[in-house]
Amino acid sequence: MSSFRQMLFLAVGAAALMASSTTIAQVAAKSVVLVHGAFADGSSWHKVIPLLEKAGLKVIAVQNALQSLENDVATTRRAIRDAEAPVVLVGHSYGGIVITEAGNDPKVGALVYVAAYAPDSGEAQSHITSRYPQQESRAEYIRDEDGFLRISDAGISRYFAPDLTAGEQKLVTAVQGRLHARTLTTPVVRAAWRDRPTFMAIATNDAIIPPQLQKDQVERSRAMSIEVPSSHVAMLSFPERISELIIRAAR
Repeated sequence: MSSFRQMLFLAVGAAALMASSTTIAQVAAKSVVLVHGAFADGSSWHKVIPLLEKAGLKVIAVQNALQSLENDVATTRRAIRDAEAPVVLVGHSYGGIVITEAGNDPKVGALVYVAAYAPDSGEAQSHITSRYPQQESRAEYIRDEDGFLRISDAGISRYFAPDLTAGEQKLVTAVQGRLHARTLTTPVVRAAWRDRPTFMAIATNDAIIPPQLQKDQVERSRAMSIEVPSSHVAMLSFPERISELIIRAAR
């Protein structure tokens, strides 16, 4: 082989190697996987889903059992497995803890937290909340004999979703998921936000997760963030703003 042909061969091979090593984060996302929070189910994303699909993204809304963090992470990983890569992984509230662990999947290119917890490696929800004054809304949490938690009807309308219409509040109450208390003390093994582009939506009128906690997480993770004058359910009260953030993460 002539020296010129050898150099050309090596150059083409190097270019191919560089192309094959392109990371997921460098490619525009194809899919979005949405992870609901505690006291909710996948229908909490019903206003966001059509906006994402209109933008050309394929969407999967996870239905987590809320019985344990391990189980919810496994369920979310199955959704990621079924999604076309690259994937933007989105979590609301407790769902932020789920995506912090499940987001280590190599198909995930970016993370989006919507009024959500974003623990560090080795942290549980209880570790994070212990640093802040207890929210008044905690008085509306009801625990049954099996250790599952729900929020009272009055708590939904007064604290969880006060900026929704009465009809929407009734729907949120009707589909409310029960969260097992064990999830509050289960730590994340490895925080995916340390290795991936991260975006956060801060709900400034949130009575469930303190807005200051959300702002502190932005600073710690160095996330790109927006603020919305929303209750805890920002994806229901400001679906356009939340969709815009997710689409931005996808691009």
